[in-house]
Amino acid sequence: MTLGEFFSHCSQSPETLITYFTVLPLTAFLAWIFGKNEGHLSPWKYLYSILVYLVCIPGIFAVTLSIYMFFFERGSILNANIYTQILPIICMVVTLWLIRRNVDFQYVPGFDKIGSLVFFLTVLIILLWILEKTNIFVFTYMPFFQFALLFGLIIVLLRFGLKRIFG
Repeated sequence: MTLGEFFSHCSQSPETLITYFTVLPLTAFLAWIFGKNEGHLSPWKYLYSILVYLVCIPGIFAVTLSIYMFFFERGSILNANIYTQILPIICMVVTLWLIRRNVDFQYVPGFDKIGSLVFFLTVLIILLWILEKTNIFVFTYMPFFQFALLFGLIIVLLRFGLKRIFG
């Protein structure tokens, strides 16, 4: 099964996606009600950590997919898939907003890793966009020190992003 076939299948029977992306904000809302002003304490912060990962991984993937579709594939926003491109982003924003109302993100274990992942994906998308826009012709006539400087900058940004993710 390809990614396109998976998205097509999700669009034809979206019940599972709708349930998943409804349960996450609902759980955050219930945790906000029952754990009012206790979000930094042990059982609640781990629930929030699980919720953050369950909502941010598909949300970040949807943002990355949308950026790819609009910038690289030159797709129209009118052709955006509601279930795989819009619903995860809306669910991520609503869930993070509900979590933030009860606990500061510095108390949620692993939240800093999500920020590092977003930074790394942003750097990677920018690099891929720059590589797509430049021609190989430009690299062959570029002075070697400029190419070495650009290559070194790319390596430093990637190492910095990887350190933030894993370090």
